[in-house]
Amino acid sequence: MTPRKSVEQELTKEMILEAAKGLFIQEGYDHVSMRKIAKVLDCSHGAIYYHFKNKADLFYALVAKGFSLLDSELDRVMEKQLPNEQKLMKIFLEFIRFGINNPSHYETMFLTKDQELKSFLQEEPNHSFEKFAQALTVLTDNSVTLQEVWFVFLSLHGFVAHFCFKGQCFDDISVSAESHCRLLIKAIKK
Repeated sequence: MTPRKSVEQELTKEMILEAAKGLFIQEGYDHVSMRKIAKVLDCSHGAIYYHFKNKADLFYALVAKGFSLLDSELDRVMEKQLPNEQKLMKIFLEFIRFGINNPSHYETMFLTKDQELKSFLQEEPNHSFEKFAQALTVLTDNSVTLQEVWFVFLSLHGFVAHFCFKGQCFDDISVSAESHCRLLIKAIKK
C-alpha cells in the first residue's frame, strides 16, 4: 500500500475537482462517495473534507467552475469591437464550442438528473442565463423578448446535447453549427 498524500503539501482543490468530475460522469452523483474520490487520489477522505464540506459542496464547485468558464467566453466576445450580428454569431458559436469541447463540464452544468442537486444548483445557471439574455437584448437593440431569448438558448442547448457525447470536437461539426446559428440569428432579426 502506498503512503497517503499530505493535504497541505500536495492535494489541491483542482486535483479533487478533476478526480470527482470523472467519477460523477462515469458513475453518477449518487454512486460517488468522498471515500471513492479519496481512493482515486490515493489520499484519506479527511483530506478531501479539508477542502470541501461534503459531496454536494464539491459538486457545486464543479458546476460553478463550468459556468464561470462559459461566462468568461461570453464576456470575451462582448468586449470585441464587432458589428452586433457578428457578436451574436460568435456568442452562439462559443456556446456550442464550449459544450462540444467540454462535454463533462456541460453535463454537470446542464444535464444533471438528480432532483436534489437541481434545486441546489440554481444561482450559477440563472446568473449565466441573465448574462446571455442581457447580451442578446443589447445586440438586438431591445427587439428580442425574454421568451425568444429562452427559445434561442433551448435551440443552442439542444444542438449541443445532440452532438455532445458523440466523440466529436467542434471542428467536426463547425459547418452545421454555423448553419444553425445563422438560422437563429435570422429568426430573431425578424
